Amino acid sequence: MRKIVIKAAAALLTLAAIGLSGCRSGNPAGLYDSEFQQIVRQAGERVFPAVVYIRVVSDDLESGKNSANAVSGSGVLISADGELLTNYHVIDKAREIRCLLHDGSAWPAKIVGSDKDLDLALLRLERPDDAPPLPFAPLAAEPVNEGDFVMAMGAPWGLARSVSIGIVSCANRYLPTNGKYTLWYQTDASISPGNSGGPLVNTQGEVVGINTLGMLLGGAIGFTIPSPIIRIVLPRIREYGKVNWAWFGFQLQPLHDFDRNIYFNFSEGVMVSGTDPGSPARRAGFQPNDRIIAVNGQPVSAMNQEELPAIRRLLGLLPFDEPVSFTVVRNEKNLTLTAAPRAKGRIEGDEVALGRWGFTAKAINRFDTPNLYFYQPEGVFVYGVENFGNAANARLMRNDIIQSIDDVPIKSLDELQKIYEEALRKLDTQTRVTISILRNGAPRQLVLDYLTDYHKEQL
Repeated sequence: MRKIVIKAAAALLTLAAIGLSGCRSGNPAGLYDSEFQQIVRQAGERVFPAVVYIRVVSDDLESGKNSANAVSGSGVLISADGELLTNYHVIDKAREIRCLLHDGSAWPAKIVGSDKDLDLALLRLERPDDAPPLPFAPLAAEPVNEGDFVMAMGAPWGLARSVSIGIVSCANRYLPTNGKYTLWYQTDASISPGNSGGPLVNTQGEVVGINTLGMLLGGAIGFTIPSPIIRIVLPRIREYGKVNWAWFGFQLQPLHDFDRNIYFNFSEGVMVSGTDPGSPARRAGFQPNDRIIAVNGQPVSAMNQEELPAIRRLLGLLPFDEPVSFTVVRNEKNLTLTAAPRAKGRIEGDEVALGRWGFTAKAINRFDTPNLYFYQPEGVFVYGVENFGNAANARLMRNDIIQSIDDVPIKSLDELQKIYEEALRKLDTQTRVTISILRNGAPRQLVLDYLTDYHKEQL
């Protein structure tokens, strides 16, 4: 099967190469001669044994109840002792992770660490200490260039591996909603469903990135996390179980902001468009329209939005609680401001299911739910409402902020869980609670009657 797939990949490469110039022989035919096809085959054969099929059973509370959700994806082994990379969204809220290797062996895996901002996860296979070393693929240290040939590999349906061929169409793609700390490789090598987490491979057989996003915009377009960024954050993931970004609370803006049609007539620096409430940046006295030109004496500049991720990454990798000196221009005068970042912490709140009441709740988080954080920085909200359940009958709605239950203030999931468990112990004498909520900033009171056990009736 593997040889058949690789031969098909070589044929696809031939088709993809038509019309391209700059080949070794001076004409397009040189791109798909037998020598080049051999290079592609060898690169594929080096990496295919390291490609892993990943099957995950995860929690899903968005429907208002805790349901098991089976998902699958791909990964790639990066060490002989069983470390492998995949996407965060593949293993998010995992109960169980199982991996199928190229040789047909299957192993459970545990999460070493993950990062939602980068959509990256590091797993380790749970094998005996005396297990033989595994085949793995090296992470490329150098970035790719536009026009480089690449192969997107994965294991979307189990043991059989797949590969698609293309070129890097953009080596520095900025994605506003998916690129806080990194630019992306954009490729026309197809990233199909199930290929998420698989490697993007160069003709030397090196992993140049982890495939993450695929879309159809007049053709197949895929986006990949660059391997140089992965190499930077891997030591932190191993140490902390996450990248553990430092947080200042800046809202940054490039000097030439095309989207907002705002252009600042400066040749260096990056603009502060605002700061988050309670953040180190606001406490340090940063103001909108401050222009940062250096961090600890190191010049920084973002002429366009594509240069913002590098600055955010520079700030995010600084040590926690250590003062950082910023050279700032305000009203045409230079000044120095000092701010000490703190750990960014979790960017998504925990969740809990309240089965008899018929809804799930989630902790408010400034990064995950900024619209709710605006109304109430600390607390919990309704994450999902079960259809035809007690919460639905009470007209409870998603994103309602729970302020109190029977006049008892609710500030955390633990407090909510405690009241719920107490209510279940009193079923013989009480089957109603009054819930005070904030809905779009307006206070309301609802009566939740949980006399009926819908889950029991559905059995």
